[in-house]
Amino acid sequence: MKYQIYTARNYRQIPQISQVSQEDLRSIDVVAHVLPFKTNNYVVNELIDWDNYQNDPIFILNFPQKGMLSPEHFSKMAQAVDAGADTATLRKTADKIRHQLNPHPAGQSHNVPEVNGEKLTGAQHKYNETMLFFPSQGQTCHAYCTFCFRWPQFTGMDNMKFAMKEIDNVIAYLRQHEEITDLLITGGDPMVMKASVLDTYISRLLEADLAHLQTIRIGSKSLAFWPYRYLSDPDAEEVLQIFKKVSDSGKSLAFMAHFNHPRELETEAVQKAIKKIRATGAQIRTQSPLLNHINASAQVWADMWKKQVGLGLIPYYMFIARDTGAQEYFGVSLHRAWDIFQRAYTRVSGIARTVRGPSMSCTPGKLRICGITEIQGEKVFVLEFIQGRNSQWAIRPFFAKYDPKALWMDDLQPAFGKEEFFFETELAEMLLE
Repeated sequence: MKYQIYTARNYRQIPQISQVSQEDLRSIDVVAHVLPFKTNNYVVNELIDWDNYQNDPIFILNFPQKGMLSPEHFSKMAQAVDAGADTATLRKTADKIRHQLNPHPAGQSHNVPEVNGEKLTGAQHKYNETMLFFPSQGQTCHAYCTFCFRWPQFTGMDNMKFAMKEIDNVIAYLRQHEEITDLLITGGDPMVMKASVLDTYISRLLEADLAHLQTIRIGSKSLAFWPYRYLSDPDAEEVLQIFKKVSDSGKSLAFMAHFNHPRELETEAVQKAIKKIRATGAQIRTQSPLLNHINASAQVWADMWKKQVGLGLIPYYMFIARDTGAQEYFGVSLHRAWDIFQRAYTRVSGIARTVRGPSMSCTPGKLRICGITEIQGEKVFVLEFIQGRNSQWAIRPFFAKYDPKALWMDDLQPAFGKEEFFFETELAEMLLE
């Protein structure tokens, strides 16, 4: 299939767009000035039910919706658009709104590592065992998820983009940090890169002979949004050979696939692509945030995990929507998130219970809600770190006051009259370094 991109500039050329109301088209136009918008012909033709587009999860996942901005922000942007403001004025208005949407959540700027006194602006090292690498050629995607917490790097906002062209400094850092066992290549989406570029990065890592580096991970939405990357793209076979090269080297290749709804697993193309990737020796793990309007249903998650297991995939994470961008539109209360996770979990067999969640990747670390209970007459959330800035924080239960409206860790208060959570003093010291 030939690849066709649609953005705010040309999306009205989509044949099916004639089924969208003028009111909804205007909303797309207004919101797309603030939040990134990009999709493609596979999503448009094979995933969206255009007869029910207003409720279709994949349409909402790709096309900006009015509710993704607050009424105040929507009104300000609409006024500028309706007034025929020039490009500079539109950009200024959009940037003012963007800066109020928490564009750099979870203290990402504190995760940038250094080697030989030089900051690696295209890398992050938050947890001991895992390093993230953002190749500059992979800082876009086949289509943009409307919930994406990395949305600022697609809007051109200053100092919001992680990207690095050279991998030599990454390898130097890895040599100095033998605690790192996993390197996650992410973006954007690294699978937008040509096979020759990806091969350069992978080959350099393998040639470096880093014995402590056990796993190379690739974080990608391409299976859901452009499975033809592994089927009919001109360099599809080369990509698969690169995956096989990693497996043959004795290292593990973990393909971290983003699937947000069962519909993304149903096409013939994605199922063929999954088989081809698995045949290289790669392991495919799946993850998604829990999203209002898209997958906020226990049955949807149970169906998705069952489909994934049936295709040989490993359910890995259910995330909480991050506190950035359109969080108020997509966010699900922590109480409801736990309820959905628990009910979905009980509907699948043990083979699918590899999944962990509901999980929040917040400033102190990656923590999950273990449950809601009552202790000494106080209703509480039971929490624990899966990963922490201090690795010793992991798997240590702690408690927060029950708050039915809480959407994120920052909304929670310590239980039992404590003034702070056990990690807060140490975290504050870390962030001052």
